[in-house]
Amino acid sequence: MKRGPDVEDLRLWSVIASTVRPLRPSLPLVGSESGASTKPSPAKSKLPPKHSHPTVTPQRSALPMKTNKAPADVEAGLHRRLSRDRELVAARIDLHGMTQDAARAALTRFIARSTEEGWRAVLVITGKGVSGDGVLRRRAPEWLAEPPIRAHVAGVSEAHRRHGGEGALYVALKRRG
Repeated sequence: MKRGPDVEDLRLWSVIASTVRPLRPSLPLVGSESGASTKPSPAKSKLPPKHSHPTVTPQRSALPMKTNKAPADVEAGLHRRLSRDRELVAARIDLHGMTQDAARAALTRFIARSTEEGWRAVLVITGKGVSGDGVLRRRAPEWLAEPPIRAHVAGVSEAHRRHGGEGALYVALKRRG
């Protein structure tokens, strides 16, 4: 059975809550009596009437938009041959346990070396992460679409279950040229 917060919990919460600042200032409430003026202020005049439903407008992100297109899928024939072991995966890299920076650097070196060796397809193991939404799993396709690696990558697809499934990627490499 749950019990309510004790005095110490409430004291700690008030200390923490007093340090929090809102990301953007809150708008005055429509029915608030705090303003003594009888003339509505310009901010209040733009508020919707009391009984209308407010329209939610999406906020623009302060982060720049990514212009990198996602890499194309691995061509269907190559994907089928790889998943059925008719064509061998030339090399593999396991990014488990790495930080994002370390994983990105290792992936960049691995793809460059694989291209130098003339390999056609490699396997990148990212893992699924906790609850199936790992950071490396999400970020690896983005990194493969960015300039230092993008020049070497012909396509990226989720690996077959025997090669790691959702936690791994087939990466088709362009021929040296």
